[in-house]
Amino acid sequence: MEQHLEQFIQDINANPTVDLILYPEGYCQVTHLDEVKQLAKRFQKSVVMGYRNEQNVDRALIINKRGETLLDRAKTPETMPLFMPSTIEDDGHRYGYVLCREIFMGLDGLKSEEDIQLIFNPIGVGMFSEEQYADWSDEAKKIAMQQRFIILGTSHADRSYRNCGFSIPMAYCFDKTGEPVFLSKNDTRTRIVDTEAKTVVVLEDSLPCH
Repeated sequence: MEQHLEQFIQDINANPTVDLILYPEGYCQVTHLDEVKQLAKRFQKSVVMGYRNEQNVDRALIINKRGETLLDRAKTPETMPLFMPSTIEDDGHRYGYVLCREIFMGLDGLKSEEDIQLIFNPIGVGMFSEEQYADWSDEAKKIAMQQRFIILGTSHADRSYRNCGFSIPMAYCFDKTGEPVFLSKNDTRTRIVDTEAKTVVVLEDSLPCH
C-alpha cells in the first residue's frame, strides 16, 4: 500500500521480459489509475491488481498491454454470489479474477468457463492466522484442480488484519493439477513465474515493505 506506486514503477521498469504483472487488492488509489495505464502501455505489460475508488471501496482491475481497461468491477460482498463479469478475454487468452475473499466463491462463479488459462487472486492485508493461511491456500488448490487452470495470488503486508496486531503476507501459484509452483509465507520479495515452464525466480532487490 504505497502513496506513489514506488514498487510498481520499479518492477515494471526492471523486468522487460515479463508479460503480466499481478499486484494485491487495494494497491493503488483511483487517482493513480491513469499512471498505471500509461505505464502498462509504455512497457507493453498487462496489469492485474485491485484499487480503491473515490469512496475508498475496493474494486477489481485488469489493464491490457495497450493501456486499455478490460475489467473494472466492484468487490463482491461476502454474503452474495460472485459478481460478474469475473472473466475477460485478451489477445486470445481468457483470464479469471477473484478479489480477496471472493476465492471462496470461485468454484460457483467460474465453473461455466472451460477455457480459462489463468485466474488471479489479489489479496488484501494478508492472513490473520496460520489456520487462515492453510484454508486460503487449500481453497486455491481446490479451484485449480477442479477447473484445471493455473491460479496465482498475492497479498500486501504493511497493515495488521482487522486491527489484530499483525498479518501474514502470502503469495502462491498452483498449476492446473493443484501442484504448487510456489507457496510463500512471510516473504515479500517479488517473484517472476514462468507459467509454461513452472519455474520461479525470486528477486532479491525487491523494495522492503512500508
